[in-house]
Amino acid sequence: MNRKTRYIALLITLAFSSATFAQVAKWQSGLVTDEFVVENPPFPESHAATIAETPTGLVSAWFGGTKERNPDVCIWISRQEKGKQGAAQWLAPQNVANGIVNDTLRYACWNPVLYQIPKGDLMLFYKVGPSPSKWWGQLKTSSDGGRTWSAAKKLPEGYIGPVKNKPVLLSNGNLVCPSSTEGAGWKLHFEITPDFGKTWRKVGPINDGKTLNAIQPSVLSYGNGKLQILARSKDRAIEESWSTDNGETWSPLSKTNLPNNNSGTDAVTLKDGRQVLVYNHVLPPGDLAKGPRTPLNLAISNDGKNWSAAMILEDSPISQYSYPSVIQTSDGMIHVIYTWRRQKIKHAVIDPKRLKIKPIENGVWPSMDGYSAPIAKEITKD
Repeated sequence: MNRKTRYIALLITLAFSSATFAQVAKWQSGLVTDEFVVENPPFPESHAATIAETPTGLVSAWFGGTKERNPDVCIWISRQEKGKQGAAQWLAPQNVANGIVNDTLRYACWNPVLYQIPKGDLMLFYKVGPSPSKWWGQLKTSSDGGRTWSAAKKLPEGYIGPVKNKPVLLSNGNLVCPSSTEGAGWKLHFEITPDFGKTWRKVGPINDGKTLNAIQPSVLSYGNGKLQILARSKDRAIEESWSTDNGETWSPLSKTNLPNNNSGTDAVTLKDGRQVLVYNHVLPPGDLAKGPRTPLNLAISNDGKNWSAAMILEDSPISQYSYPSVIQTSDGMIHVIYTWRRQKIKHAVIDPKRLKIKPIENGVWPSMDGYSAPIAKEITKD
């Protein structure tokens, strides 16, 4: 490529980027904060973040190291505290868990999940092992908002805890941990504890891993024992199942009208009863199961069936923006934390009262003043 061609290509790229930024801004009503948890992480890759609100502030966790699956990948946490000027800021990351088995054997850590017990400890679930089909579950707790942690405790044989997304505490006292396995087909199940990790039992799997393949579910609540899960799949769509008895039995797994690019999603029930879903609104090209992990979108629904477009958190042909975790804090704000290009963890704060929404029809993200999100060409391999 000669100098003139490179110059023209640069101009086209800059023009595209500027136009994209200007149009995405129209989808960001209600965005209060957009920041990195760690500006310069002490490791090259960061992924699979989780977030929780504690009595002393926000805590985030993720796995970081040289590369996913490598034995040096550990669980890192960062706490948010108020600085001298009164503004909240994320503190330097702290290594809180590793996969060291003995002096000669070490495995990677995977998929941390934080959960704050009401008026109790902060729980940190995570996985250790050579791969998702062979990993096992570990649990640590903190009684001081993530400053210090207990020794790791291995979960009972066959239990891994919540596989990616946060547990949900039901009115009957059960903590429901949405989980899944990837060994013989992708299957969804639930690990239930009535005493915050002292004893466990399972419900499911709820699918056979043959007709439909799904993992990493999120749990949404509608009251009176009615629950919904939304899950990542290999089937080009986010998949769902419903329960009317507090998660003891579930309807057959089925596709929603929302696309999925074989990447993680997360969802939360707001205090006003609405449901929020964060995901890549990407239909993979052709008949492929996997698509680019960009853009990263936020949708909202009253009934879990009819969804409206509410925000585009990130949109760039440079992938990936993925694996979101979403909560609503006590002040009513929505917090989303997610992977930014596999390099860093991003944190966004959203005011749900300021969202501007447009219905999603036939699974197509609506245009905003003639704008539709550009299609990235990259197909991620992880």
